Amino acid sequence: MSLLDIKHEVKNNFAKSNPNFLQSMFGNTEATPLWIADMDFKVAEPITEELNRIVERGIYSYEFIEKDVFKAIKNWNFKRHQLDLNTDAFLQVPGVLTGISLLIRELSKEGEGVVVQTPVYHQFFKVIKSAKREVIENPLKIVDGVYSIDFKDLELKFKQGNVKLMILCNPHNPVGRVWSKEEMTKLTLLANQYNVTIISDEIHSDIIFSTSKFNSIVSVDTLHKHVAVIGSPAKTFGMHSISNGYLYISNEEMRTQLKGVIGGMYLDHGNALSAYATIAAYTKGEEWLNELLGYLEKTNCWIESFLSKELPEVKLFKPEGTYQIWLDFSGLKLSDDALNHLVFNRANLALTPGNWFGDNHSSFMRLNTASPLSTIQEAFQELKTAINCNIEGQDVEAKPKNSCCSC
Repeated sequence: MSLLDIKHEVKNNFAKSNPNFLQSMFGNTEATPLWIADMDFKVAEPITEELNRIVERGIYSYEFIEKDVFKAIKNWNFKRHQLDLNTDAFLQVPGVLTGISLLIRELSKEGEGVVVQTPVYHQFFKVIKSAKREVIENPLKIVDGVYSIDFKDLELKFKQGNVKLMILCNPHNPVGRVWSKEEMTKLTLLANQYNVTIISDEIHSDIIFSTSKFNSIVSVDTLHKHVAVIGSPAKTFGMHSISNGYLYISNEEMRTQLKGVIGGMYLDHGNALSAYATIAAYTKGEEWLNELLGYLEKTNCWIESFLSKELPEVKLFKPEGTYQIWLDFSGLKLSDDALNHLVFNRANLALTPGNWFGDNHSSFMRLNTASPLSTIQEAFQELKTAINCNIEGQDVEAKPKNSCCSC
């Protein structure tokens, strides 16, 4: 049996299944947790072996091996994405959101605007607002069932003059788009025209499915005006609680500015466990990742087929990347409270509410697919049962899992 078929069941304090979180957010401590963006799969064995090697030494002296980490990231991106990166252009930070927060504070002033493309990863709102900057929304539009960038609206926002930065999510969380080279080129040309710096969050860049190709902002940024948040192994290798983040800044002046701030706050030290685990992931984890991608793609195909045949009222935006799927429940014609009750209490599913990702998305929810297929299949069967019960007018109160409508 493949490691990807095995849910890592140990005594833990994982956030996704924490009863306090489930109760406060979903009102149901027994809900199947498919909301937070991490994995139920064991990490690649070389990562565990390397962590064990460090622990077994029994000595935790100072080690500064960031250059080795940068080299591993460089080689990985060249092989996977044909990106020729310069190891001198990397800066290490404690995490991706830390890096984005620092960039916002250093590259803009209080009161200035930062563009995001809604629906989008909800923590972007927090890092912008906490820095006392203004959130400027450039809502994505749906064209022929696919989310696309509204360039006309984006140019209007850039023209306001108050916009200094844009946070790009590529691949996009939660809608699963992997932006094409044409879209990326058009975006950077527009940003250059209005002197807007793009911060490109590329943490999902390795979770790309077979019909798509990842295009980093680095590959189209010929003027070196923009920043890529690149190299975190968190999403790729399931290292969410033990990974650092890495900024890639081609512009030497900007890099020097950020390096001074990061170094002055001693945010660039990292630790040996994270560093060696990152090197192991990028040098020995490719076979594991390829298996993961194949598994996730089969899961997506099963979901698409199931919804088409069994639940046509629920619309799936077919993902090109990430292990999130974006579901549209508007076809059920339920109020927000009724939809939440149906999903959280009747189907016993903890899915991320759509309004986390921006206003006007309360009929949507995000589901994390990085779980064994059996878990995903059971979840959708529960959803089908709950929806059928609702249609038949039996939606009175939450029922135990696996119960039928007549129970």
